[in-house]
Amino acid sequence: MTQITFIGLGTMGAPMVARLVSAGHNVAVSDAAPDVAARVAAETGARVAADSDLGRSEVVVLMLPNSDIVASVLGTADDAESMASRLAPGALVVDMGSSRPDATRGHADDLATRGVTLIDAPVSGGPRRAATGELAIMVGVPDDAAWDRVRPLLGALGSSMTRTGPVGSAHAVKALNNLLSVIGIVGAIEVLSVGTKFGLDPRVMLDVINHSTGRNHATEVKIGPQVLDREWNVGFSLGLTVKDVTTAQRLAESVGVAIPVSDSAVEVARAALASFDGAAADQSQIAQYLESVNGVALGTTDKKDLL
Repeated sequence: MTQITFIGLGTMGAPMVARLVSAGHNVAVSDAAPDVAARVAAETGARVAADSDLGRSEVVVLMLPNSDIVASVLGTADDAESMASRLAPGALVVDMGSSRPDATRGHADDLATRGVTLIDAPVSGGPRRAATGELAIMVGVPDDAAWDRVRPLLGALGSSMTRTGPVGSAHAVKALNNLLSVIGIVGAIEVLSVGTKFGLDPRVMLDVINHSTGRNHATEVKIGPQVLDREWNVGFSLGLTVKDVTTAQRLAESVGVAIPVSDSAVEVARAALASFDGAAADQSQIAQYLESVNGVALGTTDKKDLL
């Protein structure tokens, strides 16, 4: 049994806590919203974290939206009031969100001054696979000892674990994977929009594509239920999508690689997010933006579906 403090209880964090508790770990939970922490503790058998938990935790799991929030939660090792300064030497911090690779490396270097190891272990699979323990987990670790230490813990959360390289590498892979995912979504919606305007049935098109070489994860999993059936519930927000693809875009810029197709997909995602004017939107609602731009409906719609 491992003493774990789990911070960040959103759509992914809550089911991940349930998996860790079921695996027999002693889990204390924390969230920016105390009522959320209380609810998740009651539902999963975890407990609400107290200040004393940090100092005795063997592992601290961060499931936070971005690097800026990770920085605000961790603080720095030289600040006596920060979380970083209260972690016990030998503790392991596991950043399972989608942070910037450069920021992750900076946090790892800072925590190392206190004898604390940070690894990045972002996930893919969404809340449904988080609940079943079938996440795909990418892992950036500084050495074999850290890899051996974290594998049993991550085994309760995922069915696939891939060691991607040193710290920061997993966050890089995750951002690039999400960029490719968005390219697939935007491309699929554009193709279906062209066919629909031509007079084709989008459901027939989707069936043909999924039995042909143009298929991808978006066509096989997302487009049917989320767009054509208008469920709009991939389970990953459009705001976080834009954050991730922007991270990947900046990574490409930093290494001097031209990505014209990716750049176009990122601009579509940003324009779609802006079209919601601050309202919450699901990743699949990129389709609503493109439907509005092109004057085409890919599913059964009413006026509230189109922007």
